[in-house]
Amino acid sequence: MKVVVEILTGSLFNVEVGDDATLGDLKKEIATQQSLPEDRMMLMIGDDESRVVIDQEDGATLVDCGVEDGCHIYLFFNLPLGPPEGESDFSHVFT
Repeated sequence: MKVVVEILTGSLFNVEVGDDATLGDLKKEIATQQSLPEDRMMLMIGDDESRVVIDQEDGATLVDCGVEDGCHIYLFFNLPLGPPEGESDFSHVFT
């Protein structure tokens, strides 16, 4: 299965995974190709008027998520909810 992925900058790239690939497989391939943090990826499918967040677990197959060959996927990132690892708060940002 080959899909087109678009990131916030408008850049497009192709990702190819097996027909039985999971959401986790797709994220892993995107992370490998683009050197992006896999654990913060948020994917959406659909057109401008009916985009849907793919919120299934990483073990769900792409087909079960509604992804088809040639599909256009939009890639966003979740922001971390807490301070960086090893930091107790965000005070380092304000110094």
